[in-house]
Amino acid sequence: MGIGKGCVQVYTGNCKGKTTAALGLAFRAMGRGLKTYIGQFMKGQYYGELKSAEMVSPFITIEQYGKDTFIHVKNPPLEEDVRMARSGLEKAKQAMFSGEYSIVVFDEINTAHYFHLISTEEMLEIMKSKPDGVEVIFTGRYAPPEVIEAADLVTEMVEVKHYYEQGVPAREGIER
Repeated sequence: MGIGKGCVQVYTGNCKGKTTAALGLAFRAMGRGLKTYIGQFMKGQYYGELKSAEMVSPFITIEQYGKDTFIHVKNPPLEEDVRMARSGLEKAKQAMFSGEYSIVVFDEINTAHYFHLISTEEMLEIMKSKPDGVEVIFTGRYAPPEVIEAADLVTEMVEVKHYYEQGVPAREGIER
């Protein structure tokens, strides 16, 4: 069973839910026997989805391409941040071309672009070179207009109200 040609989806916006939406898609695909690769740019902290992916291996694979601290990228970025993003980009592209995965998620690639770790041209090249039968997902705030224009589906998460404003910190199993 395959997904047909495959599309490019972008989940962007300034509210919670972009990575969660991609994980939900991976979970749905797993229910149909499809495999998902998730490459997480700028993330190196331990999130609950890492343990979940171990539990459902080999259907969902997650690799992180960032430091094990909260995202603090300088402008211009540090060489270490650039190196980790470049290495991650190559790994995610390898997964996309491997024939092993039906879905490849470039998690936080939009944010990595915003911090000058990934270029617009590289993102557009991924979209153009995507093999048939592979669904590609780009997540993160600040999706470039050119990527939004070229994508097949774009969802923007818009904050209406957020409990962070009332001082509720990130919680285990909900935000991490």
